[in-house]
Amino acid sequence: MIPPRSPRREMAMADSKTLLASELCDAETMDDEAARLQQLLLQASKDFQQAQTRPESTQIQPQPGFCIKTNSSEGKVFINICHSPSIPPPADLTEDELLQMLEEDQAGFRIPMSLGEPHAELDAKGQGCTAYDVAVNSDFYRRMQNSDFLRELVVTIAREGLEDKYGLQLNPEWRMLKNRPFLGSISQQNIRSKQRPRIQELGNTYTSASPCADVGPEKPHLNLWLEAPDLLLAEIDLPKLDGALGLSLEIGEDRLVMGGPQQLYHLDTYIPLQINSEASRAAFHWKRKQLLVAMPLLSVPS
Repeated sequence: MIPPRSPRREMAMADSKTLLASELCDAETMDDEAARLQQLLLQASKDFQQAQTRPESTQIQPQPGFCIKTNSSEGKVFINICHSPSIPPPADLTEDELLQMLEEDQAGFRIPMSLGEPHAELDAKGQGCTAYDVAVNSDFYRRMQNSDFLRELVVTIAREGLEDKYGLQLNPEWRMLKNRPFLGSISQQNIRSKQRPRIQELGNTYTSASPCADVGPEKPHLNLWLEAPDLLLAEIDLPKLDGALGLSLEIGEDRLVMGGPQQLYHLDTYIPLQINSEASRAAFHWKRKQLLVAMPLLSVPS
């Protein structure tokens, strides 16, 4: 629940008219600090646009571990339990802590896994079968080698994951192959890239809505990021405008309010961070029709 605005917030809003530049190229007319914030706005916006075009996955080559044999209604199934350092490890819990969590039916524990595509193989008798590659974190795999409990748990979760992903019904009974770490060949897999853009998206913030969606000014789209631990950036899409003329912007310690000319736009957003309103700066990017706002923070978010 977002708290209503207090009288203190109202006063902060009234005393915090933010400097609006008509274009980013006007930065040379400002003081050094304002110009620095304008450059940060432009560079961070470019970084975000580039981050959106980067591939969201990367290829890994899992290393063999051990292989188990089970079956389904369609025949024999082999699961190659593999590992890769590129896969994140699960939470570092002792076996007693993990067992207690499972007994209490808590869903907070996860073992990150990469489930590969099925591939047709031949078993030791030359008969057709299906194999799957399931990869876990390498450090966790080494820990699992010395624990029957963890090995049983990983096989169970892998089996259930394959059933969910491919609509299978696998026999819960299985056995580990001796002296055979994998069946067939282990293919490369695509996993979500560990890289993150330098700007971290904050997520949803509270935005007050108009009483009727069909009447009144339009609520523009807003993106918020942490460019650094002590700097918050905002992009506000204003496709109907060609410049900053007529725009008003007020920033309080935890709220951003923007008004557009001729009541085209209105935005009133609660931000769950403490903003240095006096040091905040904004500029209109006329090519992208966006209002860019740089807001230094009074306290660093944890």
